[in-house]
Amino acid sequence: MGAVMEYVDLLARVPLFASLKPDRLNELAGKLKPRSYRRGETIFHQDDPAATIHVIKNGQVKINTTSPEGGEIILAILTDGDFFGELSLLDEGPRSANAIAMEATQTLTLQHGDFLEVMSKHPEMVKDAISYLASRLRHADHRMEDAVFLDLPARLAKRLLELAQKRGVRTDDGIEIDLRLTQQDLAAAAGVTRIAVNRQLGKLQDMGLLSIQGQRIIIVRPDELMKRIY
Repeated sequence: MGAVMEYVDLLARVPLFASLKPDRLNELAGKLKPRSYRRGETIFHQDDPAATIHVIKNGQVKINTTSPEGGEIILAILTDGDFFGELSLLDEGPRSANAIAMEATQTLTLQHGDFLEVMSKHPEMVKDAISYLASRLRHADHRMEDAVFLDLPARLAKRLLELAQKRGVRTDDGIEIDLRLTQQDLAAAAGVTRIAVNRQLGKLQDMGLLSIQGQRIIIVRPDELMKRIY
């Protein structure tokens, strides 16, 4: 019972299930299965058949794909309470990207059949699903626009501010991004090489806009960093 209540609390924060009442969330929580993954372990590969949707209980997952040149492109970095794998369940197509654990991660999985059963019983979820997919499409459109219209310093500044908005923790030194990111991760998120990102991060530190300690990134002057986007 304790585990089910914990799952209910987690599901209540997931946009796809936000419209469900507590008793429905409790029913859904009973269908979830816990899974554990090691750091670096692939949760699923692009083009795999879709069988489950994942909700992250704890940990960190990157959704990535490969560029035509063979480089990594990170589409999203997800943490506690985020979910992934839902797109393929909605259109019954194969996985559109890879999902890889960036650290030891636990997810709760919902099977395809159970997901569709819940959708059929609760049509209010359809509106939530459409709204979420619309936001995904807008985000993808913005990323394409960034690649065309923004140079590397602007793209990197924008990615850092987006991460800070979603996972920022205010400290005495500034806004710390509550993720452990390597320079390669940032490069893949910005769609450039690690060397190029390393050079830009050095410039931002020299300007006093960032503080980097290992994999800890602190945005010291977010307003000034914002100006570099435009």
